[in-house]
Amino acid sequence: MTPTKLGGPIDLDKTLLSGQVFHWTRCADGSWSGLLGHEAVVVSEKNGQLILHQGTADRVARYFALDHPLEEIYAAFPEEPMSQSALAACRGLRILRQPRWECTAAFITSSMKQVAHIRSMSLAIRSSFGEAVEGSEINAYPAFEVLAKATEPALRACGLGYRAENLLKTARLLADGTIDLEAIAKQPTARLRQTLQMLPGVGVKVANCILLFAYERLDAVPIDTWIHRILLAMRKGRKGTPAQLATYAHRRLGPYAGYVQQYLFHHARMMKKEGRG
Repeated sequence: MTPTKLGGPIDLDKTLLSGQVFHWTRCADGSWSGLLGHEAVVVSEKNGQLILHQGTADRVARYFALDHPLEEIYAAFPEEPMSQSALAACRGLRILRQPRWECTAAFITSSMKQVAHIRSMSLAIRSSFGEAVEGSEINAYPAFEVLAKATEPALRACGLGYRAENLLKTARLLADGTIDLEAIAKQPTARLRQTLQMLPGVGVKVANCILLFAYERLDAVPIDTWIHRILLAMRKGRKGTPAQLATYAHRRLGPYAGYVQQYLFHHARMMKKEGRG
């Protein structure tokens, strides 16, 4: 297909490397290939604009959340040194709108794992259980109905360790209709967080990841080791319980706290990688 400009601004590398999604691959020409469900997609970035090379334009634009008002979001960033440094370093990073099951499954496997490990597990699950997709080197992520019929040893063989039991139990709860990931989208954020925590392997942090990346609750703040450390620095080292830090984060980071959190998270990881953190 003829390359199509979808819009922006966007920094594609920062968006896809920021630890919110795990299966996209950067190609030798600088483009990125991935899947939206069972559709192969290839995109690139030129002058801060998203360029579509393969895929359905409306669907891809929605996935990359090109309608999020970045300037409005930026204006809501706290006037605080760490937040402003992250904003300056990560402009163009967008919070994706991910498929709910795929996102939920990925973050159930994320416990105590780094981004590279989560990616490895995700790709292994796709290879072992997913359907081949024309035009893609990787398989689609398997539906929960498929994984519900898997065995724990087969999932452990994908590198999941103890996470295999949680993923399998969650897939079976969804398959038997105990929880419907689409129907619960109408719930208020606090209630939706509680509902998600009914799923095996979903604690507060993972629930907030799912809220932010799959349900577009842009005020959700996943507090992992990185963000915990950053929030303590913002509080001048004053300690607090996870609940107190969550309350502080929502008050300090504002209405787009999830965006601020993601910028802080990615900036800290980049600094560490560059030896400056």
